[in-house]
Amino acid sequence: MCGLFGVVRSPFAADPGRASDVFVMLGALAEERGTDAAGLALLGAAPGLGGAGGGGCRVVKGRGRFSGVWRPEFLHELDRAAVAVGHTRWAAQGSPADAADAGPMVVAGAPATVVGAYDGAIDAAGLRARFAPPPASGATGSEPILGLLAGRRPPAEITGVLGALVGRVALAWVERDRPTEVHLARGALSPLTMAVDTDQNIYWASNPRWFREVERHTRVRFAAVVLLREGTYLKVGMERRPGRRDLPEVLATAAFVPTARDTDVDPRVWTGFTPADAEGDRAGLLHRVVRQAGGTGGLLTVA
Repeated sequence: MCGLFGVVRSPFAADPGRASDVFVMLGALAEERGTDAAGLALLGAAPGLGGAGGGGCRVVKGRGRFSGVWRPEFLHELDRAAVAVGHTRWAAQGSPADAADAGPMVVAGAPATVVGAYDGAIDAAGLRARFAPPPASGATGSEPILGLLAGRRPPAEITGVLGALVGRVALAWVERDRPTEVHLARGALSPLTMAVDTDQNIYWASNPRWFREVERHTRVRFAAVVLLREGTYLKVGMERRPGRRDLPEVLATAAFVPTARDTDVDPRVWTGFTPADAEGDRAGLLHRVVRQAGGTGGLLTVA
């Protein structure tokens, strides 16, 4: 498991620092889902905060906790970024010492380069056999997925890849040349939550409880917090229209049928969840199950 979190910034927020504070706090909370490595990516410049939706991309990552990777000197750039993507890693695949396996990852595909973060464990060999993704520099399943998603923009093309994944998976990714748009997807099991605050900033995180913690300890209030159902794809962000400063919104949505191996069904998927949140999510699971030797037949077992 890993921790996903991030923000699409509203250009109309009176204080951009409030969304930045939420992002940093989500990173600290996400340590419960991984302390082998952590990182963040800052993309674009939010309109009205020093840019017109353009800008570059800065990726910072390292071994250990998010709180050890984060530095206060990043705050100025975070306050201006149109999008921030964060990740904490528990090294289920690859080496915790290899920077190529840590997120967020920058993956060059054809015809686009994507910056993305991933939670889960998929059948990477099966994916490579079916799609022949670009060669990978690391050993995780996230890199071939992101390489295949690069440049795919119609929802049907994206869900064609997502529906072919076998295993636990949740994803957040951004194309570098479209830094005000974020793609979010929850496949089988790996949780993903979306939230909107009263300033109209849009956030995502692995655990819905983290947003309640943010409300307890900051002045930020959330108008909506939704734990996404399995098989959900969303594109959120701001449409790039000349002369306009638009609010972040859901730009596209689609559904697909996720597939998991029966060996993927594990209570650790809901690490850090309250019992009520975990029970509610388990009650709504809808993925298909592929049986494997030694598996549980899709039954949830508690060690």
